[in-house]
Formats: sequence, structure tokens, C-alpha cells
Amino acid sequence: MLKAGLTGGIGAGKSAVAQLLVSYGAVLIDADQIAREVVAPGTEGLRAVVAEFGEGILTPDGTLDRPRLGALVFGDTERLAALNALVHPLVAARSARLEEAAGPDDVVVHDVPLLAENGLAPLYDRVVVVDAAPETQLERLVRQRGMAESEARARMAAQATRAERLALAHFVIDNDGPPEELEPQVRKVWEELRAAV
Repeated sequence: MLKAGLTGGIGAGKSAVAQLLVSYGAVLIDADQIAREVVAPGTEGLRAVVAEFGEGILTPDGTLDRPRLGALVFGDTERLAALNALVHPLVAARSARLEEAAGPDDVVVHDVPLLAENGLAPLYDRVVVVDAAPETQLERLVRQRGMAESEARARMAAQATRAERLALAHFVIDNDGPPEELEPQVRKVWEELRAAV
């Protein structure tokens, strides 16, 4: 088994790369998806987050109001650290269980948005960074996700710098161009990952 960490700044196009890798045969472990699962209604994770941040972070139907929670923690390093201390151990435990279920010849790709921020690079055999210029990220967040420019800039500022991510990379996928330029790069990285198993 080869464990690869996939990361990139918000709006860099990491999800598109993850989808391509899965289409080639990668086993994907998506930290964001798991982070949503561990704070689903009825979970210990949600109870812990509510205990820390209050009932105001719940929607009327009892689910986590992610935008409201995001507004509380982004730009406030202490509040963000408190949230991470609650959620990250749960995500790590679930990720480990999913990884254990993979086969010995699999390439397991961990989609980890905050890989650089949380010092997780040593956990992986290879680190793949999806890279895009900050202006490209900003344009995608505003145009494709409908974020206000100020919110998009705040989210980007809360993440590791481009240089910090690139310093960890075994492979860099440049996603500044059109979609048709992405697939050949991802295919080449996939072939190298397969060869390293």
C-alpha cells in the first residue's frame, strides 16, 4: 500500500484531482467528508462542538450550521484551534479505520485540505500538491462558490501559504490552466504513484 497526501489551497481544484485519481483506481479518504460525518446529528463530535461553541451553531433541525461556525473560527486562531482539537482526533481515527480496509496493492489517497497547516506530511509516503495562483483561487471562490471576496480572502489567509505547501510536495499539479490541461498531469502523477507501491 502506498499512502499519498493530497492537498492544495482552497479553490485550487483539489476535488477535481481527487475525482480523477479515484477514476484511475485510487482509494480516496476525504478528510472534509469525514469531518462532516463526525459532527452529524447524534454524534459525540457534534455534542462536543456544541458544548464548546454553544447551541447557536445549530440549524433549527439540529444539524451543524457550518457557515455560522466558520464565521466564528476563521480569523480567530484560538477558536479555530479549539475546533480542531475536537474534530481532528475523530477524523484521524475514522481515516485510520478506512485505510486499514484498503488492500496491500492499493494507492490510498488522503484528501487533506489542512495537511501543511497541521504538520501531517510525515504521515504519507508521497505528498501531492494541487497548485493555483492566489488570484485564480480567489476568482474561483467568488465565481464558482459564490463567496464574498472578503470571505474568500479571509479563508485563503487562514491557510498555509503557497510556498509552505509547495515545500512539502513530491508532486505538484498546476491547476491554473483550463480543465483539459489537468488530466494529463494527474495521469502522470498516478502512474508514478502506482509504480511506487
